[in-house]
Amino acid sequence: MCALLGRRSQVRTATSAAAHVKQHDQSHRAMSPSIQSASPTKKPLSVGTALPYATRTAMHLKGLVPSAVEDFSAQEARAREQLRSKGTDLEKYIFLSWLRNTNLNLFYRLVLGNLKEIAPIIYTPTVGQACQEFSHIYPFLAPPNAVDGLYVPLNEVDNIGEIIQNYKESIPEGDVPEITVITDGSRILGLGDLGMNGMGIPVGKLQLYVAAAGLDPRRCLPIVLDFGTDNPKYLEDPLYLGIRQKRPDDAEFYAATEKVLTGLTTAFPEIFIQFEDFNTPHAFGLLEQWRDRILCFNDDIQGTGSVILAGFISAIKLAGIPAKDQRVLFVGAGSAGVGVAKQLVDYLVIEHKIPEEQAKAMFWFVDSRGVITANRGDTLADHKVYFARNDNGDTQCKNLEEALEYVKPTALIGLSTIYKAFNEKILTRMNQLNQDARPIIFPLSNPKTKAECTFEEAMRFTNNRVLFASGTAFPEYAIPETGEVRVPGQGNNMYVFPPIGLGAKLAKPTRITDSLVFAVSKALSNTLSADEIARGELYPRIERIRETSAQVTAAFIHQAVREGLAQSQKWIDLVNANPASSATSSAPDGTYSQAVLDEVCNNMWAPAESVQQLLPTKL
Repeated sequence: MCALLGRRSQVRTATSAAAHVKQHDQSHRAMSPSIQSASPTKKPLSVGTALPYATRTAMHLKGLVPSAVEDFSAQEARAREQLRSKGTDLEKYIFLSWLRNTNLNLFYRLVLGNLKEIAPIIYTPTVGQACQEFSHIYPFLAPPNAVDGLYVPLNEVDNIGEIIQNYKESIPEGDVPEITVITDGSRILGLGDLGMNGMGIPVGKLQLYVAAAGLDPRRCLPIVLDFGTDNPKYLEDPLYLGIRQKRPDDAEFYAATEKVLTGLTTAFPEIFIQFEDFNTPHAFGLLEQWRDRILCFNDDIQGTGSVILAGFISAIKLAGIPAKDQRVLFVGAGSAGVGVAKQLVDYLVIEHKIPEEQAKAMFWFVDSRGVITANRGDTLADHKVYFARNDNGDTQCKNLEEALEYVKPTALIGLSTIYKAFNEKILTRMNQLNQDARPIIFPLSNPKTKAECTFEEAMRFTNNRVLFASGTAFPEYAIPETGEVRVPGQGNNMYVFPPIGLGAKLAKPTRITDSLVFAVSKALSNTLSADEIARGELYPRIERIRETSAQVTAAFIHQAVREGLAQSQKWIDLVNANPASSATSSAPDGTYSQAVLDEVCNNMWAPAESVQQLLPTKL
């Protein structure tokens, strides 16, 4: 098992940052004792009240700070107390952001020790509100002039080289970014076009890369493409911090992103790029344009599909109906929904040997105009054509209720962003349609205010028979008659995108293929413990995410080597010397060897265990 709080070898960034000590800012040190780099924009390596007496004397801090010298556990207790004293989740978000930008080590110790509590604050659902309010809270998220990512305005894309050089000068030498999450804010969660305010998403995603899979936090780069917004709320907001203009047309958009991505990959040739929360046409367009040119990944299309496939694999095992007899109804036909469905089709083809056309025919989609059919009379977006029905004759279902009666689904999957779309009538009918099997119901829209139903509702209206996974976190549910507590499954992408990122960093594959992502799904479904399976859970407990991330990463690396994609000779040699015992071909099966798993654990960053690991040796 990979430890949450780390080994001495895992604090490379902390010790290397300390090596860049050149001066100490006296006005700052009285507030927060820290090892300070020369540039005022570079984050201080703060240890706060844990700074030893001898170090305080050497840094001329005697009498300028309280006399107590604390260990990290005391600091965590104080930070946890402050976090829990905040009255709203947004206040907690602001507190945690400030902590991350002033004491990185303490922040990640707090997160890893309280992940179930804090993950919904630093990411969904709270990050949705934080993005909506981003321009209003931005000055309170970090000290003045702190660098926490790149803001690239549309009118500055020709100067991307200068922008990247400015960033390089703001970070310690050697801390070259290994991973970036990049958005243009045009489709944030289920909230729509938030413009530059969407920066909260890359920031939050990268915190999960670190917390879940041990990516190095000092080598993570959030980027927002400030290409304008079509949302009048922000264009008219006097405090909005983005450029005040409408979004560009497609030609200008793709030309601008070409310049940014070319500049980024020229400066950092090995960087792993995650596209995030672009509007649906651009999400598909960017992935299609770049996936074979650079090391990139779209979490909305590939990540969502991967994590839902893992839950679907688990659900099929418990549903009581064979995979070949499943009838799956999707509500919502955006990039995420189509991405999920295509991965489910691949699973049925690869795992159950169902011909592709037959597998595709097991899926129906409902959008704002009803069931998607080839003869509906409207012009379908390109990404919808693959699943358009050709077998409906003259039947056209105009809404979800009609579709439910026509399809009689065994599984209902929501990515519609329509709050309460799965109402009592829909859930009750799903239960009635599946009396001989357990209904599979996945309300996946984010945040909670966009979720199709809650876990409690799904339990109540299916007589507690539902196999459930949601996109946002819901509380446990106690069955009134028995007191039995059921835990909702959460199809949270943080189960898959962090190990994909870590695997990409380590193995350095030439590209992220569909079969690599499929191997991740298989591996995740295999991480369930015996107790979790016995309780009917579809995903591992979030408290085990570092353990499961290491396992999934190991499977990713094995698959990258099998497919001939890996470029790191170290990992190629290790996999070839230690093949997974059950692997018989290059087909993605989610298996790995113990030797590769152990080495993955050795390469996962973790916060320091003691202050001595963070101090320069000569101070």
